[in-house]
Amino acid sequence: MGKVFLDYKGTENFVANEEIEAIRESVLAAKDKLVKKECAGKEFTGWIDLPVDYDKAEFKRIKETAARIRNMCDALVVIGIGGSYLGAKAAVEFLNHCFYNCSSKEKRRGPQIYFLGNSISEVYLANLLEMLEDKDICVNVISKSGTTLEPAIAFRVMREFMEKKYGRQEAANRIFATTDKKKGALKELAAECGYETFVVPDDIGGRYSVLTAVGLLPIAVTGVNIDKLMAGAANMRARCLSNDYYENDALMYAAIRNILYNKGKTIEILCNYEPYVNYIGEWWKQLFAESEGKDGKGLFTATLNLTTDLHSMGQFIQSGPRIMFETVISVGNAGAGITMKKQEDDSDGLNYLDGKTIEYINSKALEGTMRAHIDAEVPNLYIRMSDRDEETLGELFYFMMFACGVSGLVLGVNPFDQPGVEYYKKNIFKLLERPGY
Repeated sequence: MGKVFLDYKGTENFVANEEIEAIRESVLAAKDKLVKKECAGKEFTGWIDLPVDYDKAEFKRIKETAARIRNMCDALVVIGIGGSYLGAKAAVEFLNHCFYNCSSKEKRRGPQIYFLGNSISEVYLANLLEMLEDKDICVNVISKSGTTLEPAIAFRVMREFMEKKYGRQEAANRIFATTDKKKGALKELAAECGYETFVVPDDIGGRYSVLTAVGLLPIAVTGVNIDKLMAGAANMRARCLSNDYYENDALMYAAIRNILYNKGKTIEILCNYEPYVNYIGEWWKQLFAESEGKDGKGLFTATLNLTTDLHSMGQFIQSGPRIMFETVISVGNAGAGITMKKQEDDSDGLNYLDGKTIEYINSKALEGTMRAHIDAEVPNLYIRMSDRDEETLGELFYFMMFACGVSGLVLGVNPFDQPGVEYYKKNIFKLLERPGY
């Protein structure tokens, strides 16, 4: 029995059963090529079997190092961009207290977590360094090459900060590098300085790497049970590989996305109703946009935090151009037990909510919004997560990655490369007068 399920009743007015059947052959062929690793980008499909075929020795070392980091420091700074941080941040926010960093050390399961190297903001960097002055810190720098501009700048500054604070030897004991197994600037620096290292696998691209050391080390530092996270991913893998077409939620998601795209629905919005799901949306946004947005094809992926964004973007969704569909995520069994109570002075007009939990009210906001948008010709897919726990998140991570691989192949693109991201880098390097540009 799984913990993540797709409900596509909200697309019935827009996608006929005959259309789902008509695309069946294409979807199953894409799945077959993906699983057999005979597809475009096959050299980056190591994630398919990862939940059941991973480096057990490194996995054990990740857990041991995470425990050591928890005992060493007040704060862990995770340096990375894109796939090197989004999955970890998504998991840290989903599986921990909404105000994790602000909680007392006694209530947290690990050190505070700060993410750096995902922008080139001098102000953000300066403010973070100022805040870290009186804390014991460790650093996890994540980069396969070590030369990606944003994290490389952040790490150069952070390394200098660490060496000034602790001295070179002690700083090296507190810096952990997740990078290429054999080569690259960061690998060479780690060997020279004596940083403990973890591997970015050659056969797994950044946006598919959350279940490798890239994501697992910072996730484990917060006390999350990564064995359960991997078990959830393994469970979803079994469903993705074994379930028949109509009982395979990942294949249905890939099929319906492509059908809607071919009908002119060119924007997919991932909607959540809980702030702790926000960065799952950011991870999802990169996963699908970077995988499918090429060769003049692909859905534009966007995210909304509801009900918050109903007071800003809600008008556009309800009455703007009919070029979008929504994928809504809900999380079950995650309430905190806050119940509305009747008051003698009903000045706010809320006594009709007496006895109802805020979680229940939020669920009705979700239901009512979906109905309104469907009535306004915005198809809705609905992903139900049964719990706010490690197994459920592991299932969701794998579900999305498998669906993305299949969907991209059905679309007719290579879901595992990203040639377009190199163009802007060349312009930046030229403007900065980097040698060779």
